[in-house]
Amino acid sequence: MRVEFHPAVELDVAEALQRYDSVSARLGEDFQAELRRVIAVAAAKPGRFHLIKPGLHRANLKRFPYHFVYRELPDGIRITLVRHHRRDPQFGLERE
Repeated sequence: MRVEFHPAVELDVAEALQRYDSVSARLGEDFQAELRRVIAVAAAKPGRFHLIKPGLHRANLKRFPYHFVYRELPDGIRITLVRHHRRDPQFGLERE
């Protein structure tokens, strides 16, 4: 399955990494590994995670208080945002 990223996702992840890297480089690495793992699960089975509206899913990370939102594509997924659980739930939903 193919995985695409909205251009703003890079900034979303950089902000999270800045937070975790300031505590420990290892923590930042763990965050990236967890994010990659859950993205792989979503790509393999796009319908697995919570549907927040038609065609738009939310996948929570297990160890970190973050989630990502993605759209199903015919041949994969497009991640539109990565955000902290406490962020405004409407933040980023307008991204295509």
